[in-house]
Amino acid sequence: MLTSATANAGAQTVTSISFVLIAIGIVCALAIILWGAMRRRTKAHEVAEAERHAARAGHSPDIIDPDAPVVPPVAAVAVAEPKAVPAPTPAVPLAPAAPVAAPVVAAGDAPSLPRAAALPVTVLKGLGPKAAARLAELGITTVDQLAGLNAARVAAIDAQMGSFVGRIGRDRWIEQARLLAADDMAGFEAAFGKLGG
Repeated sequence: MLTSATANAGAQTVTSISFVLIAIGIVCALAIILWGAMRRRTKAHEVAEAERHAARAGHSPDIIDPDAPVVPPVAAVAVAEPKAVPAPTPAVPLAPAAPVAAPVVAAGDAPSLPRAAALPVTVLKGLGPKAAARLAELGITTVDQLAGLNAARVAAIDAQMGSFVGRIGRDRWIEQARLLAADDMAGFEAAFGKLGG
């Protein structure tokens, strides 16, 4: 009699443990499903934010910089880089980009720069702190420096932008910088929206 009671108690213990393990498995599965749903929602929000920013800036991600016919596509730059980059690089070192920009701006404009030209590159639409940090590593920190770049220099810098490759043309940083360097605030706001907004 005692052995049958012991066997029943042992069976109930095994059954209880099985139910507890099944419940833990279900809770873990639900937690993984909820985590995945939150990740998808976060990703969808990031994509929607990027599309909203592109729409607010007045262009779609497919629009390229007006100088694009002169600048080869990013894929072509990556393939042609060994042939195209060595020629401009010895003439214009990457670190002191200001001397490159100053003669271009000074030749086309008055000797003194317009007031908006000295602004940091972070005032441009689509150019956040991480992209600005990468540009700073390449010697570009102000709007006038960015506005003074020629097409070959833009292609060389764009090829070195890491995860931001293609953003110079897609977000039209050069066009924005040239409008601000020319102190054309009305043209900038008509094309890209309010500065800083």
